[in-house]
Amino acid sequence: MTKAAISITSKLPKVGTSIFTKMSALAQEYGALNLSQGFPDFDMDARLIELVHNYMKKGANQYAPMAGALPLRQVLSDKMERLYGVSYDPESEITITAGGTQALYTAISAFIREDDEVIVFTPAYDSYVPAIELHGGKPKYVSLKAPDYRIDWDEVKKLVNHKTRMMIINTPHNPTGTIMTESDMCTLERIVAGNSIIVLSDEVYEHLVFDGKTHESVSKYPTLRKQSLAVFSFGKTLHITGWKMGYIVGPEYLMNEFRKVHQFTVFSCNHPVQLAIAEYLQDTSSYDYLGSFYQNKRDVFLDAIKGSSFVPIRCEGTYFQLLSYGTIAEDKDVVYAEKLIKEKGIAAIPISVFYNTQLDQKILRFCFAKKNETLLQAGEILKGI
Repeated sequence: MTKAAISITSKLPKVGTSIFTKMSALAQEYGALNLSQGFPDFDMDARLIELVHNYMKKGANQYAPMAGALPLRQVLSDKMERLYGVSYDPESEITITAGGTQALYTAISAFIREDDEVIVFTPAYDSYVPAIELHGGKPKYVSLKAPDYRIDWDEVKKLVNHKTRMMIINTPHNPTGTIMTESDMCTLERIVAGNSIIVLSDEVYEHLVFDGKTHESVSKYPTLRKQSLAVFSFGKTLHITGWKMGYIVGPEYLMNEFRKVHQFTVFSCNHPVQLAIAEYLQDTSSYDYLGSFYQNKRDVFLDAIKGSSFVPIRCEGTYFQLLSYGTIAEDKDVVYAEKLIKEKGIAAIPISVFYNTQLDQKILRFCFAKKNETLLQAGEILKGI
């Protein structure tokens, strides 16, 4: 090991390699079926690839406008109107980003200062807290517990004070697969109204809602919308996670500040891809089918594990299914997840890593954004345990 030339004090001393990287690397090492990291193992629409190729050949290979290609922002404005009944100005209230994670990070960068408090609901997607801490903010945690993972809004109210600058919500929720209800959103709206709290709403799984339920976007609630930024992902919608393309919407006064930071992080995003997505999304059937498509995959997976000793926890959205192994083993979830890879040939994600307290309820997360044959193979492995 090379000795450090100078002394460095890490800004993220507790952060190491992400659990996704660890589990995927372990799955590859042992040749395990990988249901850990959230990405599809099936092909995207070949037409979208063709569209990107066409725009490259047409010469759209230089910088896009900083806020994003206007045709795409216009399509997204129309999409928000169609889905949520609200009009966002494509010129001033929509910005194209290099994936949902960049949008989240940039929003936190733009608004969080030293000692600002940010309310975070755990288990939480792992990018939130490092971004908060990098900017001197202090995460304040509200713990959601199995099996329903519902928010205790009375607990939230107790945390709100003059230092509360932001609240990060995620619906449909990764990793639990729960969704926020109309009642949740109305309560949230009442809590933040009159306070200088920005709601950062992670809605990257907006189309993946099941069993006749609907996605409750912050955009649908007039008072809430005025102090919220909502983040979305083309990766989740179009099965193109590797393209790292997303967008954020919000009122102009918030978007102005967001763009000040955005222009100095990525400036702009892949131009031909933006134009291709703009044309592709003009056909609303390109995303309208997603709820039923992934509900079917969830059900294929649940049918495949029937007869196993794993206990499924209700999945209302996303493409993740939680399974409890509490009747099978006493191992901590990280240990058990590693055993499944090494001894049984299947990879999942332990839920405790998404909690600041490392709360271990003996639950694992499995991704069902896979070919049906992959899901059936997974079911056979799990039934054999």
